[in-house]
Amino acid sequence: MTKQPTVFVVDDDPSVLRAISRFLRSHELLVEPYESPWQFLDAIDPATPGCVLLDLSLPQISGLELQERLAESGSAHPVVFLTGYGSIRASVQAMQAGALDFIEKPFVDDVLLATVRRALDRDRELRERRIASDSIVRRVASLTPREGEVLRHVIAGRLNKQIAARLGTAEKTVKVHRARVMRKMSVRSVAELTRAADCIGIQPEG
Repeated sequence: MTKQPTVFVVDDDPSVLRAISRFLRSHELLVEPYESPWQFLDAIDPATPGCVLLDLSLPQISGLELQERLAESGSAHPVVFLTGYGSIRASVQAMQAGALDFIEKPFVDDVLLATVRRALDRDRELRERRIASDSIVRRVASLTPREGEVLRHVIAGRLNKQIAARLGTAEKTVKVHRARVMRKMSVRSVAELTRAADCIGIQPEG
């Protein structure tokens, strides 16, 4: 069963937590509020889809430091920073560290909602890519070493006879390997095979 996306809100101001939680829940979003950054780090599960609304200025740890610890924990949740006194330097640091957005308090409801929805969409896209990438990795792992060589020659655009010459084998043997590669990789064309290989960083044989 697919988990419902969660908006994790971390802010040491109880009134801000209540306001954000009430507003997002009114738009049928699941919200988990945290006053303590440590409780948040203990509770968040990288496998749970969602995003993080994070106060930049926390009393125990800065939002930027918490963002770093979140990444170190294996979480790839999109982060949106909230601040009442944002600076250009802080926003640049946040974005360089991978933050999706940076909005100031008091925020406009429509802006907050649109940003949260964009963050949730981003999280869904990243998770779908990871699932697709993991599937491709498993398929590549099923190839024999020679089939892996043939794959890299195929995505380089070489014909069977050219591959055979490079590998020092018969063209009919390459044809068999090529067919097995296409079957094991679950693709129907060289274009599909190339996209799959590119997805996980497999380079064409030079």
